[in-house]
This record gives sequence, C-alpha cells and structure tokens, in this order.
Amino acid sequence: MTLDWSCGALAEGLRCYKSGEFFLAHEHWEGVWLKSEEPEKTFLQALIQIAAAFHHLQRKNFIGAASLLRAALRRLEAFPAAYGVIAVEDLRASLRAWLRALDREEPSLRPPIPHIR
Repeated sequence: MTLDWSCGALAEGLRCYKSGEFFLAHEHWEGVWLKSEEPEKTFLQALIQIAAAFHHLQRKNFIGAASLLRAALRRLEAFPAAYGVIAVEDLRASLRAWLRALDREEPSLRPPIPHIR
C-alpha cells in the first residue's frame, strides 16, 4: 500500500493537523491505520501518536504528551530520512527538540509544532 497524502482521510488529517485540530487529525489517520499493513501501519501509528501528543499538550497534559512523543520517535527511528512525501528526519529532529523542551519544563522555549511534510 502506498500512502496517498493528496486526498481522502490522510489529506484531511494533514489539514486538521496543520490547523491545530490534533484530535481530528488522529481520528482521520486512525481509519487508514486500521486497514494498513507494515511498514505503513507502524509509520501511521507514529503520526497518530504525534497528533495525540499535541492534543495532550493543548490540554496541559505534559507527561502524556512526552510519553507519546517518545513512542512516536521510537517508531520513526526505523524509517529512512524521507518516507514517501514525508520528511522523516526533519520530523525526528523536531520531536527531539520538543522532548528536550518538555524535559526542561520551560514553556517559553518550546519549538514550533513539528511539520509533517
């Protein structure tokens, strides 16, 4: 299965993610994830965890967010620098920056929300 981010649930989830509607992004991607096979299943699970993490951040659940970001990063480590149209290495670097910021508990130093592109 090749992930097509230009239409359907993946594109709608990406639109939601970019507009800060992380819970809705998670919901759109989960429908695709349920039907996927490896390695797409693991990749989508990581993206779902990222969306869920930022939903937790919106609700001030910093511990839950950090836990989900760590899990997503572990899943993404097996993927190349780019997977399909997604810049995985940039995403991993952004997740690492977020984890450093959350570990320091310095809200003013939090990086921008990771881009999924």
